[in-house]
Amino acid sequence: MPKRILQGVVVSDRQDKTVVVRVEPQVMHPVYKKFIKKSKKYAAHDENNQCKVGDTVRIIESAPYSKTKCWTVMSNSEDNA
Repeated sequence: MPKRILQGVVVSDRQDKTVVVRVEPQVMHPVYKKFIKKSKKYAAHDENNQCKVGDTVRIIESAPYSKTKCWTVMSNSEDNA
């Protein structure tokens, strides 16, 4: 099974080697057929503490680091720019 890759915005970087990323996919409502923004927060591992609040990052599924952290920061858009 392939690993999922999500893109979102960093909303918290206070923890050591961990960032909280908010992902907002747009999904279509089954009855009204309108697009709705849903949001979910993921705790992701950031080995070098390089992500800051407001950065757009891509995260990839990984083996669990802790009870709530099973994602890793794959790339930071600030690094590429």
